[in-house]
Amino acid sequence: MRILFFGDVFGKAGRKVISSQLQNLKKEFEADLAIINCENLASGRGITEKTSKEMFRAGVDIFTSGNHLWDRAESYDYIEKEKRITKPANYPEASIGNKYYIRSISNGAKIAVMSIVGQSFMANAGCPYEAMKKNLEEIHKITDNIFIDFHAESTAEKRTFGQLFDGEISAFVGTHTHIQTADEEVLPNGTAYITDVGMNGAHDSVIGVEKEIIFQKLITGMPLRYESANSGLQVNAVLIELDEETGKSIRIERIRRKLKSCLNY
Repeated sequence: MRILFFGDVFGKAGRKVISSQLQNLKKEFEADLAIINCENLASGRGITEKTSKEMFRAGVDIFTSGNHLWDRAESYDYIEKEKRITKPANYPEASIGNKYYIRSISNGAKIAVMSIVGQSFMANAGCPYEAMKKNLEEIHKITDNIFIDFHAESTAEKRTFGQLFDGEISAFVGTHTHIQTADEEVLPNGTAYITDVGMNGAHDSVIGVEKEIIFQKLITGMPLRYESANSGLQVNAVLIELDEETGKSIRIERIRRKLKSCLNY
């Protein structure tokens, strides 16, 4: 099974990257599934039904997410009914969304996709360890092919959990910092790992936001409205190949590609 995973898709620029590149990348890497982190789809904060459907039309199969998933109250009904969107499974049970999603590929093999957030700087997040153990116990009754998006600020926290669950899951990919790390590997017991996949969108920016706005905020200390940037477009993704008979990963390949610097969309 081959999985293309795209890190945080930020705003209009990120959607442009996915819409223009996904189908070609699926063909190039012979991918069975395409997954994105969706929490920044709509102007960098949250999702809308319109932006979500745009990504599904582009060929995305499943959404992972993070702490910004619920930033737009008008989308709550959509998040509740669209099962392909996974909420962070260690948020309270009462939070809206699906804890994990099971998908079958063309040969009948099943894969489970789940989002978890770290606890550092994440309000309302419960214990990631307890949430993972509880949900993995359920999921392993269905499939051993398990993909985890660990959405967290701390590198150490991501590394700890990746190693702790090595062999219990197929893949552990980090998101949230918007900066791609160069530490992809298959861990000793067969879990594909990377600390952060990075951001899809405008890299001539400060993690997706117009850099001049951030400069002024830093210099003046004044609250300023953030605006999504639109130049320096990049793909930041990974290709993970796993043996669906064992649930172990065979390889992980980091993908980082620059596109045209201007956004015509």
